[in-house]
Amino acid sequence: MKDFSNASFSPDLIKAMDQALEGAVATLPEPVNSTRVQTIAENILRSAKDGERDPRTLQTMALVEMQLRSDE
Repeated sequence: MKDFSNASFSPDLIKAMDQALEGAVATLPEPVNSTRVQTIAENILRSAKDGERDPRTLQTMALVEMQLRSDE
């Protein structure tokens, strides 16, 4: 996982990130492998660290970035 050791998140933002992660993973076909979950989590953390707060936007951004990376 990328280094997020210097990141600090409020309880409300942690809740939003959790909602985003759960929502994103729920959209994936079964079985969902741990690499995809890790990629989504990293994308959500990065977006939240950059200032995004909306769970739906965090979810969408993480899924889009995952899709873009899988096309490479």
